[in-house]
Amino acid sequence: MTRLSHLITPLFFGAAMTLNTALPAAANPIDTTRPDAPELAAYGDMPIGVQTMEFSHADQIDILNTTADSAPTYERPLTVEVWYPAAAGTEQGGSYTAILRDGNTEVPLTGRAARDAAPASGATYPLIVISHGYPGNRYLMSHLGENLASKGYVTVSIDHTDSTYSDQAAFGSTLLNRPIDQRFVIDQMAAMDGPLGAIIDADQTGVIGYSMGGYGALIFGGAGVTQASTEYVWGTPNRLLERHLAGSDSHEALIDERVKAVIAIGPWGKNAGFWDADGMAGLRKPTLLMAGGSDDVSVYAAMRTIFEEAVGTDRHLLTFEHANHNAAAPMPAPKEAYALAAAGDSGPFEHYADAVWDNTRMNNITQHFATAFMDMHLKGDAEKAPYFDLVTKAGEGVVAVDDAGKETVDHTYWNGFAPRTAAGLMFETKKAGE
Repeated sequence: MTRLSHLITPLFFGAAMTLNTALPAAANPIDTTRPDAPELAAYGDMPIGVQTMEFSHADQIDILNTTADSAPTYERPLTVEVWYPAAAGTEQGGSYTAILRDGNTEVPLTGRAARDAAPASGATYPLIVISHGYPGNRYLMSHLGENLASKGYVTVSIDHTDSTYSDQAAFGSTLLNRPIDQRFVIDQMAAMDGPLGAIIDADQTGVIGYSMGGYGALIFGGAGVTQASTEYVWGTPNRLLERHLAGSDSHEALIDERVKAVIAIGPWGKNAGFWDADGMAGLRKPTLLMAGGSDDVSVYAAMRTIFEEAVGTDRHLLTFEHANHNAAAPMPAPKEAYALAAAGDSGPFEHYADAVWDNTRMNNITQHFATAFMDMHLKGDAEKAPYFDLVTKAGEGVVAVDDAGKETVDHTYWNGFAPRTAAGLMFETKKAGE
């Protein structure tokens, strides 16, 4: 139990939220694009709608009531938030009410999505599943859900039961259920009818996971877990995690051909022995890893090992140098978290913020690379490839332009970034087999 408490205490964060369009406009924005943001960070041209949906997954193992002698099943509830391209002329803007990480303080947030707006018609759009950390909720990466929807995606973000602020429970449930939840939600979205269902192309799906969401996404993408990880006394009981064991028929059956790309942000698991080289070699989906260079939760060295050992697929590693575990994913800390910190409670602030990097800056960089990556793999947009043809250390890129301002052959600064704006970033690529 000592090891489990060590894992839980600093792990994964978010805020419990519901939409409330009556809140004042001067709330904490999730949709800010800084003037120095990279090229693809800006919102797209499509108006955005948002809906909340409730799903129920029948006959799932009830980890909370599992004993040495029995593993009862239950109807596993999942709440999801769905952002989507809305009908032309949809008026943009909405507000959310969030509960801070302290579990008590309500905060208003503002975004661009219109609640229950009519979906666009006449086209279909790829699906992207978003999966939060432990604990967290479906709005932790709401900035990314809205942003990608404005560019022609249907994005669905999951409240993972037993893993949110309101129901945080046994860690073993999260270990078992993350990839299962991700697969189930894709099935539900693919089967949806009505105007929203008509625009979803689930045959072209991407998965974005942060921390434990990244753990689930890597398993879902083909990286089966080790035998040792199924036996941890602080993990999933009765070796039920063997369902995701590398080389097992049950793990192979989980992997979904509809999933064409994975983004794993700060993925937890390698640091705790959940994968070895053979298991990680099973990852078969093109993967973009994002990590803080000083992450001491998922551990940066462990995430670099994921990048090295995933030899079964093409993959990239984007590093935010000196950032910790909050790199790339969490929305900016609401202003109420600053007030609590000033009063002596810095906990909620620290669950969103980074000591070195500005959250909005990191969010914009995530939006840029996620757009390019998903456009390439879900939309077949080969014109996005140059955004990944980068010198490893951004600071070593050279700005070289002629008198007319046109880049010359000596120009090596990162594509999509204005001069001086990629500082502190590192980008690496390996092909399958490397």
